[in-house]
Amino acid sequence: MSDSQFSRYRHLPPMAGLCDLEAAAKPGLSVEECVRRLKRYHYAFKRLHEIFVARLTAEPLYELKTGFAHHAYLCSEHVAALRERVGEMREPPLGLEAVPDAHLEIVFDEILAAPTTDELLIGVYQVIVPALRRALNDHMRDTNPLADAPTVRLCRFAALELRDVFRFGMEAVAAITPAEWTDPTKQWVALLLNCIDAAGGMDGAAEPSGKAVTRAYSAKPYAYDPVPKRDERFPDPYNMGVNAEAFLYDPSMPPDAKVLMLLYKRLREVDVPEMMASILHQTKGKPWEYYRAMTRQLWDEARHAMMGEVGFAAMGIDWPRLVPVNFNWSLALNTQLGPKERHAVLYFIEQGLMPKTGKRYEWEVATASQSALAKTFQDYDWADEVLHSRIGREWYVGDLFEGKQKEATAYGDACWNKVFVDWKSFREKGLTQHRNWWPDLYREACRLHGTEPDPRALAFDETYEKTRADLKDVSASG
Repeated sequence: MSDSQFSRYRHLPPMAGLCDLEAAAKPGLSVEECVRRLKRYHYAFKRLHEIFVARLTAEPLYELKTGFAHHAYLCSEHVAALRERVGEMREPPLGLEAVPDAHLEIVFDEILAAPTTDELLIGVYQVIVPALRRALNDHMRDTNPLADAPTVRLCRFAALELRDVFRFGMEAVAAITPAEWTDPTKQWVALLLNCIDAAGGMDGAAEPSGKAVTRAYSAKPYAYDPVPKRDERFPDPYNMGVNAEAFLYDPSMPPDAKVLMLLYKRLREVDVPEMMASILHQTKGKPWEYYRAMTRQLWDEARHAMMGEVGFAAMGIDWPRLVPVNFNWSLALNTQLGPKERHAVLYFIEQGLMPKTGKRYEWEVATASQSALAKTFQDYDWADEVLHSRIGREWYVGDLFEGKQKEATAYGDACWNKVFVDWKSFREKGLTQHRNWWPDLYREACRLHGTEPDPRALAFDETYEKTRADLKDVSASG
């Protein structure tokens, strides 16, 4: 083909802006090769999703806990997109549940079983994410940009979001891992890299190295830890000394004080991802849309917790010093119920958020407080919970109870009633004094904003212990 055949007509962009004529004239990958690589990316994103979900609950660092929630959500979206693309390319049955390479299985098993946060971060963000980004970029280079335009678009989005994931990961690695790796860590990273080489790279496009690989951490099957962990900014995680719901629904309490309780409720929602991660990890054999929908909800709940964090920070409030954020809800559900029962409780709670006394009321409280930020947060929190209710109807009522709403609700109520939070023993064991922290928080907020505390709000002393409230009043899901 001559140079003139690659020239533009009247200087107009050719190929709908995808590429130039010369690039479009290169043969690129066959459909068979394209699909083979896509299946490996699919496997990588699916295993990353598994790792982020499985390690979230027991990860103490709040930033990593919420980061894992976000990255699990991104992975779930890319898994869904890859599954759809493979299904478009003459591939029934898709064969997407098969392990594409035994060496890739080992590398992900090793990272899942990593015994420390340091090695987990190194394995995910310094080994897997760069290798997967490289494979996606290579695919865009190797394939025909016109014939395989849908795949190029998919790879571009995935590579773009992996760039952000990589940036987060490298900042986390720099912040908490040693500058100099220990010899065991060096040996383990070498094992991971050897696995990838033996697999012919993440995409399998290179010649397999033929190196022998022996399992290390994954020689013993990974055991999920359902007990939530928190860092030092959560010094009193068993505290049940303040009944936030009793305060919010007390008509005598002023709106500017109620908004503080709303922020506390949002921050307290960090235990919802801790619980939902256990459902996702322990529920097997569902269609991918189930995991995608549930991971979206898990990520939304992590966002809600961060909304509370931001709300306190915007007010100048040092929440770790003033606000004990408990984890009793996730601890109780994760250790007392099975995954189906936990999902039932989650659904039962969400239905209670839909009436006017639920999310609409919280938005009205934020509006009355004159806090534009709180109003924005509650507006989106309300919208998210409507979505979550729909997810529950589809994947709890629809999937488990064949759409029978009455039976699904009754089962959720029964499961909820099985849960017991032994608040007395928490104090008896010295885990907490169930201190009423509310007056100190309220005084500090008034001091920062130059207002006088309202005596009604200052006198509030409705504790869960005092009212003999059961766990239904302690829900972090709202």
